[in-house]
Amino acid sequence: RRRRREAAEEEVEETPQEKKLRLAKQYLEELRQLGESRLAPPFSLMLVPWRSQGAVLGYSCAWGRVLGSPAHSLLFLQVQPPDPARIRVLRGHQLPVTCLVVSPDDRFIFSASKDGSLIKCKWEVDSGKRLCVVPGGKKGTEERHMGHASHVLCMAISSDGKYLATGDRNKLIMIWDAATCKRLHIFTGHRDAVSGLSFRKGTHQLYSASHDRSVKVWDVGENAYVETLFGHQDIITGLDSLSRECCVTAGGRDGTVRLWKIPEESQLVFSGHQGSIDCIQLINEEHMVSGADDGSLALWGLTKKKPLVLAQQAHGEQDAQGLQQPYWISAVAALRNSDLLATGSHSGSVKLWKCGEGFRKLEHLLDIPLVGFVNSLKFSAAGDFLVAGIGQEHRLGRWWRIKEAKNSICIIPLKQKATASSPESAGSS
Repeated sequence: RRRRREAAEEEVEETPQEKKLRLAKQYLEELRQLGESRLAPPFSLMLVPWRSQGAVLGYSCAWGRVLGSPAHSLLFLQVQPPDPARIRVLRGHQLPVTCLVVSPDDRFIFSASKDGSLIKCKWEVDSGKRLCVVPGGKKGTEERHMGHASHVLCMAISSDGKYLATGDRNKLIMIWDAATCKRLHIFTGHRDAVSGLSFRKGTHQLYSASHDRSVKVWDVGENAYVETLFGHQDIITGLDSLSRECCVTAGGRDGTVRLWKIPEESQLVFSGHQGSIDCIQLINEEHMVSGADDGSLALWGLTKKKPLVLAQQAHGEQDAQGLQQPYWISAVAALRNSDLLATGSHSGSVKLWKCGEGFRKLEHLLDIPLVGFVNSLKFSAAGDFLVAGIGQEHRLGRWWRIKEAKNSICIIPLKQKATASSPESAGSS
């Protein structure tokens, strides 16, 4: 009886509609497991791409069907260790890279750094060419030139690839035409550094987070401010969103992750990390991942107040002045709607992870050697490459400096090995 009561206390409050949705998904999961139990031989899977006419429509975890195949064959993709010689390094930023995004069509990378040179770069993925540089300026001159006048800390791109948003230490959010790199608008209103940005998928609604502890909502298409939400007790260090009218945030040293329901103007509070929570990303509409400076990596379900999995010292330990300290997690990335995660630190490598058993297990897959602070990580939409923003310093401070690191963008190819369920289905794939 006590266990049932404790489990009930861990459940977050649900509206009747949310409960119906959760129960429906639970029923579908039971059906999926029943179908999986009838498959022989048993399959342990990484990623299944759903394709139509060559385009990747999405991914499913554990097992799935390839759409468009007459035999409805099973195709499984397993990530292989990348060849270090094939990792491409793009140089151009003079100071540490702080943030980056990949365009929805996977053709371009936008990056920014502490040198204030905005986007400061727009890169073409195939050629590695730098297509656009927006120079920065001195503080207070933002109205007279295009770029930022302080460290750029975050950026986001709309799901249609039209708008790019960037936020800086000087409290400003700049909106850009992603195709031309022309600045369209400046949003003001935050009272401290802007530390997180995300467009709601399928819309031009923009969420922003700040060191002023607030979350703001903007309508980029109308150049309009919508509302402000409060709740965190410390600086907000990261933010993410997907299709729902909500976003998730990492609350730094207040030790909480929060889910903000925008229409209801309400929030759900999650706790589990012991250190400052530095980064967060949604995996799908029901799960998210976060990393903290105590080295812990957490997997969350949005209906539980506590982590489903908490991996301690995910990047190991370092010797800091005779004391063993964990390498903190400075960046996380998830291949949307899949079971593949990536984490970065200053430990000398990016790590890839697999979520298992209903997101209640974390399996370390492989290490990708990279020297420096990994300040940002993003998967391509198709999952065929991972981009890392590297700096000699952490994006938010100068606590350590890794002199041998190169301030750069690294494009890491993710070689995938395809296996089919049978020779016949492999031929049809």
